Amino acid sequence: MKLARFTQAGQTRIGKVEGNRIIDLSPVLGADAPIREVLADLPRLRASLEAATGPAFALDAVRLEVPVPDPQKFLAIGMNYQKHADEARAAGITIPTSQMWFNKQVSCLNAPFDPVVKPEASDKVDYEIELGVVIGRRCRHVAREDARSVIAGYVIVNDVSARDWLPRSPTFTLGKSFDTHGPVGPWITTDDEIRDPLDLGMRLWVNDELRQDGRTNDMIYDIYDQIEYLSTVMTLEPGDILATGTPSGIGAPTGRFLKPGDRMRLEIEALGAIESEIIAETVPARVAEPAQ
Repeated sequence: MKLARFTQAGQTRIGKVEGNRIIDLSPVLGADAPIREVLADLPRLRASLEAATGPAFALDAVRLEVPVPDPQKFLAIGMNYQKHADEARAAGITIPTSQMWFNKQVSCLNAPFDPVVKPEASDKVDYEIELGVVIGRRCRHVAREDARSVIAGYVIVNDVSARDWLPRSPTFTLGKSFDTHGPVGPWITTDDEIRDPLDLGMRLWVNDELRQDGRTNDMIYDIYDQIEYLSTVMTLEPGDILATGTPSGIGAPTGRFLKPGDRMRLEIEALGAIESEIIAETVPARVAEPAQ
């Protein structure tokens, strides 16, 4: 299934995408079902959700929302594609010798077709296409061979980065967490629909120019390694999002950063596409306090 959160006639609900339409699942789930609870209960709910037949709406007549609006964790790994690591090494960047994880604050989450804001405070906004893994059940100390069993499904993530803010915090958190800098979507493609998540094509365009073109088989630490590693440290919860690394072709090595008016399109094989326009931040005028 392809599970989405969508808004139609002012109401936000969960639906399943079939072709160019979305089927409202609220008759099965209820109108206010939290997506994290649905993911946790998916094994029991699957048959009834697959059998649901309506009501249905055209995809272009609804607004697609962030698939998981309130994950407890939005984590991302750095330098995890071999060709990306090679281009970074050529630029004089030290490559980590173990998995290097950082937080993207959940307040950066953005709907799959909403604009991305170029902050007034940054002149080096960059793009990164990533396969996003959505956790499906509460788990800890997951062995690599069992890791796929805790995955609910997959999303496309754009790990938008303010490169000039990355050095301001050793963990990258500030430069990775500006508002709108976490587009995710377009929906959650459940794990059973994907034959091999370790061999998916992924491409990103800026203004119709292909900038990134890779496959998930270029990961240094694959998604099962990542789940084993993270779950050694922390409990993973339903709805947690793991952004699993980006291939080569980011803007930083050549200084080709994003500017207002640019449009990014990201596609991952079998998962669909997301698209965002870059817009300039509008900062309210600052009023100075009167002298005392």
